[in-house]
Amino acid sequence: MKISTKGRYGLTIMIALAKKQGEGPIPLKNIAKDHDLSEHYLEQLIAPLRNAGLVKSIRGAYGGYILARDAENITAGDIIRVLEGPISPVEVLEDEEPAKRELWIKIRDAVKEVLDTTTLQYLADYEGDNAQDAYMFYI
Repeated sequence: MKISTKGRYGLTIMIALAKKQGEGPIPLKNIAKDHDLSEHYLEQLIAPLRNAGLVKSIRGAYGGYILARDAENITAGDIIRVLEGPISPVEVLEDEEPAKRELWIKIRDAVKEVLDTTTLQYLADYEGDNAQDAYMFYI
């Protein structure tokens, strides 16, 4: 399974909204500018996220988008499924060799496990493995 730009940029939108949760609606043009992405493309991605109940749109001069639920209650799997469809590296066929079929099922289940246990809040809070290296200490 290869995650396309739809899934990658969809996660970008959702992480940006999670980082600004509680600050009011965020216009897509701000997210597009901050991440050097096409605003038009992000508009195409936000519609299915809104239809799935993951984001809400706020109209008006100070409008934009907010998360429909708390970031702790949205998983990467929720977002990827909306934008990419079912999670499966290959279509498992009943007439396939049992060992290969078992392998594909294990891979699918492992990917699902990671996506379904990784919350949007975790992604928004993530600083990277070298976050400590970013601090500078003066003695």
